[in-house]
Amino acid sequence: MILALLNSVLDAAPPLIFAALGATLSERAGVVNVGIEGMMRAGAFCAAAAALVMPTPLGVLVGMLAGASVAAIHATLCIRWRSDQVVSGMALNLVMLALGTFLLEAVFNSPSSTPAITQLPLWFGHSPLTWLALVLPFIVHLAVNRTAWGLRLRAVGEKPQAVAAMGVRVAPLRFGAVLLSGALAGLGGAALSTATLDRFEHHMPSGLGFMAVAAMVFGRWTPLGAAGAAAFFAFGNALRIGLSSSAPGLLEVVPKGVLLALPYALTLLVLSIQGAKNVAPAALGQPYDPELR
Repeated sequence: MILALLNSVLDAAPPLIFAALGATLSERAGVVNVGIEGMMRAGAFCAAAAALVMPTPLGVLVGMLAGASVAAIHATLCIRWRSDQVVSGMALNLVMLALGTFLLEAVFNSPSSTPAITQLPLWFGHSPLTWLALVLPFIVHLAVNRTAWGLRLRAVGEKPQAVAAMGVRVAPLRFGAVLLSGALAGLGGAALSTATLDRFEHHMPSGLGFMAVAAMVFGRWTPLGAAGAAAFFAFGNALRIGLSSSAPGLLEVVPKGVLLALPYALTLLVLSIQGAKNVAPAALGQPYDPELR
């Protein structure tokens, strides 16, 4: 049972890990990104739709581009037009929710899902995205903490005026971070529709984008911390599935809705335990005004 639970975590964790890493990059640069849910949805839909007419790995790339495209809208609104970053992200979530449902019916004449696609091939029993999810947090950690780009990224999230005074352009750095954030969220969505399942379903990503943002907060805005928290939340989901399959009698005692809420309850629990210990970037959510010094 322990081995089965571990395998379930390995299958469930990649979408959350990719999305949490994306949220971390955006917010370390000072841009709040609660639109991760919508970017994941765009990535999941476009990856599945593209995989119907091209090899599935190329479909995954299309999903990443879709996530980055939605992120570009968010970046334009928040960085160029200085819109409220939370409102922008939530609006994109709602637009992607409606757009995905509309496209399902308009393109595929189905209210529930796209046709089945060929899933990504398995490497040693798991999707290639599973192994990428195990390695990518360390790559992002090194990039953020050991490169000049990472230093500038962290600086524009803390004191953008000081960075600008040194001749570094703040807006392009933030814009690039948000685009990377969207591409990683799109990759997380693509993992859902091409590896976890073999199609896009109308309920995707079912709140995983918000859970990824919570993982970033619990991980204290660090790549490794966010990835670790995402894996923990994935464990909650795997535990729910394991309890349902290995102990069917449990459903006679515990309502099904309680088990469905288990991973989300764990999310709320860890955030409440952490409380005021969070240390967000100092300039997070603050539009950069080049005229202020």
